[in-house]
Amino acid sequence: MKVFEIRDAFGLENLKRVERPQPEPGRGQVRVALKAASVNYRDLLMIRGHYDPKQSLPLIPCSDGAGVVEAVGEDVSRFEVGQRVATLFAQKWWSEVPDFPRMRSTLGGPLDGTLTESIVLSEEGLVAIPEHLSDVEAATLPCAAVTAWSALVTLGGVKPGETVLVQGTGGVSIFALQFANVLGARTIVTSSSDEKLERAKALGAWETINYKDKPEWGKEARKLSGDGVDHVVEVGGGGTLEQSLLAVGAGGGISIIGVLSGPGSRINVVPVFMRRIRLQGVFVGSRDGFEAMNRAIAQHRIRPVVDRVFPFDEAPQAFEHMDAGRHFGKIAIEM
Repeated sequence: MKVFEIRDAFGLENLKRVERPQPEPGRGQVRVALKAASVNYRDLLMIRGHYDPKQSLPLIPCSDGAGVVEAVGEDVSRFEVGQRVATLFAQKWWSEVPDFPRMRSTLGGPLDGTLTESIVLSEEGLVAIPEHLSDVEAATLPCAAVTAWSALVTLGGVKPGETVLVQGTGGVSIFALQFANVLGARTIVTSSSDEKLERAKALGAWETINYKDKPEWGKEARKLSGDGVDHVVEVGGGGTLEQSLLAVGAGGGISIIGVLSGPGSRINVVPVFMRRIRLQGVFVGSRDGFEAMNRAIAQHRIRPVVDRVFPFDEAPQAFEHMDAGRHFGKIAIEM
């Protein structure tokens, strides 16, 4: 079978297509013929050796994939041949209470990932996908969608009428916009591109802010929302957290998800306790959360926003497109 792997050294230039023997499922395992994978910023960091420099090689990158069950091992009861499934990011994290070993059972590092034609996983590490989604759309769910769901629903408890601030228009942020709409919340979207902000409005954004035009966008968001937003989906990290603290109102929450602007930050912590702001880290989510999210996606007929689909042989170009930062929504690879 064809796979892409980082073999001898980190770096996008070392991501090569090779042949590996097709694996056979053992007891409790399922072999999936993958039809599509999607790209996350974590995958790019992993390929470059920035996410985990101690990661052993060779490694098949990417954690997100969708396909069809083509073979099952003994004692498999969750799935049958022919069912459409998506991968679980952390293969052993099934319920909402995590521990470190479960949270380390992640595809695309340390475990081999989904940039392959075929993969064998435990039946517990897969979920059924909503019937109305294509394979490419389903492949966008395991990380970005589950992370947004965890931030707003599992951990955030967003209520109708509340205001959610979403940073940027990447995969997590666009899913957060879609979920906030379904939950009855108002959404403020930030971006440096007026074109992207117009697209966000078409998806249901209540207000938008161009942060190049308004560098103090935290104050602008506070003004738009009346007395501060209720929830911030923080994907920037150290470079944007100060503005997020300015944006959020008393008793509000900030879900810290990414480090697109860098991990380090010096912030004034006084507003955190004076206004009872809740800072919560979000690391994707469990299988229970994934399945709950899929029920909502099916009920509301939500369709993921896919920016561009690359053929399997052009997988390196998909990561270059991610690195350029011009995408709106998710980037996918079709097998």
